[in-house]
Amino acid sequence: MRLHILGVGPIGNLLAFNLRRALPGHPTITLIHKTQSQANTTLEHGGIIQIENEGVVTTANGFGSEVFEATKPALPWEGRTSGANTIESLFVTTKAYSTVPAIRRLLPRLSPNSTIVLMHNGMGVYEELIHDVFRNPGLRPHFILSSNTHGVFRKDTAKLFVHSGVGSIHFGIVPDPGGRDFEAGFNDTTVPKIERRPRLSDITPSESDPAYVRYVSLRDTVAALMLMEPLNVSWLPISEIQTAMRRKLVANTVINCLTALMGCRNGDIFTTSAAIRIMQRVCHEASHVFTEEFNSETKAWLDSLVKQGVNIEDVPIARFPRELSKKALEVEVRRVAEVTKGNVSSMLADVRRGRSTEVEFINGYLLKLGDTYNVPMPAIAMLLNLVKMRSAIPIDQIL
Repeated sequence: MRLHILGVGPIGNLLAFNLRRALPGHPTITLIHKTQSQANTTLEHGGIIQIENEGVVTTANGFGSEVFEATKPALPWEGRTSGANTIESLFVTTKAYSTVPAIRRLLPRLSPNSTIVLMHNGMGVYEELIHDVFRNPGLRPHFILSSNTHGVFRKDTAKLFVHSGVGSIHFGIVPDPGGRDFEAGFNDTTVPKIERRPRLSDITPSESDPAYVRYVSLRDTVAALMLMEPLNVSWLPISEIQTAMRRKLVANTVINCLTALMGCRNGDIFTTSAAIRIMQRVCHEASHVFTEEFNSETKAWLDSLVKQGVNIEDVPIARFPRELSKKALEVEVRRVAEVTKGNVSSMLADVRRGRSTEVEFINGYLLKLGDTYNVPMPAIAMLLNLVKMRSAIPIDQIL
């Protein structure tokens, strides 16, 4: 198996380091660098990655290296024969706004049997990919969606990174267009509920499976994720991942925006009552729009059942996730700010370096939901506009 990592910033390096430690020697782990100069810098440092955790520095090596060639976007995979250049498993840790263009340029190397793990901030990228890039479900790679709460930053040398906030990675597999139930283990009524677990065999049981070639990269990718115990990785039902991603989205909406505007670390923002009031307002708006989204989707599902002649009075209806209530979101935002209190947020780092921010995939995603479900979101919109203003004013013009 061959693993590729696209996006070799702090999170990409943390991921590569832990994959190598979990899988010594084999399989091949290749870092896809944006430019030749970045690749050269890696080689000059011996092709190693160093992670510092609580003052202890650990080193991993044995990584392959490629340069991301910004050629013209290619046509999607159309039955080409897989070969040594094919990407079997692609972990994407680029900025949200870079993900779709980057994957477009890798299309010649991706097949329907490939697996793509999305690990960016914000939401809406997967939807854009299936709408604009992988429109045919039968030719679409497998997708894994994830929510990452680890804090990492680069220190001094090019390949030393500080794992400053130990969090977790939750992931879920997007349902199979072919109908294979990857989550059968979660719903196995033959075992007690407390003992139900996801099973790799539900992806593909063995090489005797007629569809083994179609699913083996997905199985191997999930297995590799689960081996990274220091990163607290959990495989969850995709519905729970959607909830986790929404909780992280709200935390980013508050923490990233306020730190970018105030120029402070994550742990400094809730030292004033003003910041707390902003946080409470954002959580209120977000919970409101999540509620409207949930109610609308539930109604559409029930209406479809009625059209099929189903008596919906006997149909169990899921409740709105308590984790997305206003109070629960407030608790989560405070928790994230505390566990990452020493971190410089990615949005603040982008503003300081004059780079584009991911605010359109964070606040912007929530505002699109607000437009869809007619929910006013003035606080979230104000934060988005202020971040855009802050990004437009060069840092050296501050008086």
